[in-house]
Amino acid sequence: MISVVLVEPEGPANIGMVARTMKNFGFSSLVLVNPNITEESYSYAVHAGDVLENAMMVESLEEALGLFDVAVGTTGKPGKSYIPERAPLMPWELRETLRGYSGRVGLFFGRESIGLKNDELKRLDFTVTIPTSEAYPVMNLAQAVAVILYELARERPKANVHSLEPATQVEKEELVRAWERLLNVLNYPKDSERREVFTRVFRRFVGRSLLYGREVHTLIGPIRKAALKLEECGDAERREV
Repeated sequence: MISVVLVEPEGPANIGMVARTMKNFGFSSLVLVNPNITEESYSYAVHAGDVLENAMMVESLEEALGLFDVAVGTTGKPGKSYIPERAPLMPWELRETLRGYSGRVGLFFGRESIGLKNDELKRLDFTVTIPTSEAYPVMNLAQAVAVILYELARERPKANVHSLEPATQVEKEELVRAWERLLNVLNYPKDSERREVFTRVFRRFVGRSLLYGREVHTLIGPIRKAALKLEECGDAERREV
C-alpha cells in the first residue's frame, strides 16, 4: 500500500488540495506530521473530505517512519548537497522500482517553504525528484503530489505472487547492524570514519533494494556467522599470546 505523508504542512488549504489530488488518482491513505487542519482544509478538499477524516495524525517524523517498510523522500534539488549521497529517482523510475512490491510505502513530502531537511532526507530509503524548468523549478505541494501519484497510478503495484512478507524497518536495521559488526571485526577499513561511510552506503543499498523478510534473514545468517568465526579466531590468537 502507498501512503502520502505530509511533514509539517504549513498551509491548511494545501492539505485539502493534496487530499483532493489523492482521490483523483485513487489513493486514500494520508499521514500528517504536525498538521494544521482547519475548515479551509475541508473546503479545498471538496469531495475528498473522507481522505482527511481518515488521515492518521502523528507528532514526529520518527513516528511516521515506523509505519512503513520503505520510505521515499521527495526533493526539488537534485544533484546538490540537499540530497543524501546518491542520485534521486525520476517519478517514472520510482514506478518501475515499486513494480510488484507489496509492502507499505510512504511518500514523504516536506514543508511548502523548505521541503524536507537534510537530516530528514538522510533517514529515508531513497529519494524522488520531478524534472522541472530551471527558470522556475519550485512546484506547489499539491502539484508535486499529483505528478508522482499520476505516475504510480499508471501501473499499480501488484500483489507478490509468492506472498512474501516485505522486510520491516527493524529487520533491515538488523541486517545493517550485522554488516557493521563484520566490518568492525575485520577492522576494515582501518579508519573508523571510513567504516561509518561503508555502513551508511550499505544502509542505503538495503533501503533501496526493497527486500523481503526471508531475504533479509537469509543474508543476516552468513554475515553473523562470518563475524562470529573471526571473533573466535581473534580470541584464540590472544589466548596463545
